[in-house]
Amino acid sequence: MGWAAFHIQKLQCGETVQFRPRGPSMSGKIESGQLCTVEPCDVHDVQIGDIVLCKVHGSEFLHFVKAVDAGRVLIGNNRGHTNGWTRQIYGKCVKIE
Repeated sequence: MGWAAFHIQKLQCGETVQFRPRGPSMSGKIESGQLCTVEPCDVHDVQIGDIVLCKVHGSEFLHFVKAVDAGRVLIGNNRGHTNGWTRQIYGKCVKIE
C-alpha cells in the first residue's frame, strides 16, 4: 500500500480529497506541502497538462499528463522525467493552495 492508497479509495467512492504531497518532483507547479484538492475522474476525463493522481508500474504519483493515446496516458513530473504509460487514473487536481 502506497502513500496515496487512502485517497485513491475515497476517489473511487466518488469523494473529493485534499492532501499535502511531499517531495520536489512537481516543484514550480506544486511545492512540497502545498494543499491539493483532487476530484474523481478516469483516464477518459484527462488532457495533456492536467495533474492527476495515478498509478504507474505500481507506484502512486500526483504528476502531469504528458501525452494521451487510445485510453492511456503518459505520466511525468515537472523536472522532465517521465514515469510511463498508465490507464490507472483516479483523480484530477483542481486546486493548489
